[in-house]
Amino acid sequence: MTGRLRVVAAMSGGVDSSVAAALLRQQGYEVIGIMLHLWTEPGKEAENRCCAPDAVALARRVAAMLDIPFYVMDAREQFRQAVVQGFIEGYQNNLTPNPCILCNRTIRWSFLYQQALDLGASFFATGHYARILQENGLFSLHRAADRRKDQSYVLHSLTQDQLAHTLLPLGELDKSQVRQLARQLNLPVAERPDSQDLCFIPDGDYRAFLSRISPQVAQPGPILNTAGRQIGTHHGLAFYTIGQRKGLMISSPYPLYVLGKDARSNALVVGNAEEQGASQFEVQEASWVSGSIPGEALEATVKIRYKSGDHPCRITPLPANRFRVDLQERLRDITPGQYAVFYKQDVCLGGGMISP
Repeated sequence: MTGRLRVVAAMSGGVDSSVAAALLRQQGYEVIGIMLHLWTEPGKEAENRCCAPDAVALARRVAAMLDIPFYVMDAREQFRQAVVQGFIEGYQNNLTPNPCILCNRTIRWSFLYQQALDLGASFFATGHYARILQENGLFSLHRAADRRKDQSYVLHSLTQDQLAHTLLPLGELDKSQVRQLARQLNLPVAERPDSQDLCFIPDGDYRAFLSRISPQVAQPGPILNTAGRQIGTHHGLAFYTIGQRKGLMISSPYPLYVLGKDARSNALVVGNAEEQGASQFEVQEASWVSGSIPGEALEATVKIRYKSGDHPCRITPLPANRFRVDLQERLRDITPGQYAVFYKQDVCLGGGMISP
């Protein structure tokens, strides 16, 4: 038993957060469950799986079964300003944003984390798959035991203070074990499907969402090949991403891929498979888990997207908290607005946004 230290557990009505709360309860913590009411496009509230009425009802049922207090906290305006507006502005600036990282940074480990501390909690807990270890007073973020579900990528910006007050009960478990625990506890969420990204766009059609919310992004322009010759017309730069092949609507004897975007001329640049990728890029707004900014180049591996593999690289400091990343091999789909996250084996070092 750990005593009666208070923990605020973020709950969503899903199996991961429910089992996380149950494990904390079993470990003897005083657990308070909190679910956030997040912004959804008006008229589509019932479709948001993160905080739809049925998800709230499930989370409330789980809390009652665990005999813990449960509250729903209104974070719609905070979420709209920080995550939704950041998502829209990212596309307006020809970036491909990652709203999950924005949400973790500005909502879970800012708004909700602060609410937990204000409630006198010693810890804030979530159902993320990652591990936090401590050695000699320094906290480190590690990949989850279940590498297939590892979420350290989206947690790379956590600070030492946040890590010191965060619990991740699922870090040593795999997904099958989590579902089995939910069944053993007779939790009503045991078979509930995993939630998907873009909770505020329930149908997943971000192009239609942007057209409704920010119609100025749907500005047609030329599609150019790498020689600068126009070979087609696009429907708006925001509707395309680096590496995209389908939907270009161009007749060509070989497959064409999106290579880049020229914001000044509102042009989409395409080319063949051999023209894709780069062996060098830069990141900006970097954060480091240790709290110390590297003063010299270091060797590591990098993930350029949540689902990407690990690629050996050399990271070199530049002015203004920017870093140059040199890869050992040419890599496709390096996408401005996405995040490059660095690792030493299982240890997440930190990361930053890929620069245009």
